[in-house]
Amino acid sequence: MVDAAKMNEAPLDMPEKLRTRDDIEAIVSDHSVDHKLELRVWLRLLACANIITAEIRRNLRKSFAVTLPQFDLLAQLQREQDGLRLGELSRRLMVTNGNVTGLVDKLADGGFVVRETVPGDLRVQVVRMTKAGASLFAVMAEAHERWLARLMQDMPGDAMESLLGDLSRLKTSMRRNEFSRPPLRESPSAEAGLANGNSQAGVTGPGPE
Repeated sequence: MVDAAKMNEAPLDMPEKLRTRDDIEAIVSDHSVDHKLELRVWLRLLACANIITAEIRRNLRKSFAVTLPQFDLLAQLQREQDGLRLGELSRRLMVTNGNVTGLVDKLADGGFVVRETVPGDLRVQVVRMTKAGASLFAVMAEAHERWLARLMQDMPGDAMESLLGDLSRLKTSMRRNEFSRPPLRESPSAEAGLANGNSQAGVTGPGPE
């Protein structure tokens, strides 16, 4: 992991070509009339999220020798001057305690975070960002903003504002209806397919790093 004070961001290489067939939307691109609009919207959102995630992950590794989960952990600590307990970090990052421990170990080895015990309870550990960690994160956060701006540079400002409003309404709708109805029971044939590991209904993004 690099020292923020000595780090110079390396120029980023552009991809050789756009591989549209590798896009997750290719699942329905040839038969879009057979799929509901909601599915196409979901896949479009997921495709955009996958592109952003892959680009940020690649750039973090290339420019800072930092993984995306490590960046996310530092982002959580940056907001909490008094640090966070390991369990709270695990909850916020939605990963297991074991995964959080591994991330903290690597960042601590680089001098970017420290562990501190809680007075009166030596079993509880609080993780706090060091000055070196704060310096590194500040540089990475600026680069993160530039990477996002570059990815979205072809979108006019008014289009971005309109999209943001539409996504806000979509999020509100999904939150309102998230638990309003019980989940539909799969048909016997679908359940059999799931049991045999042959279902192709689910689509997921890239797995954890």
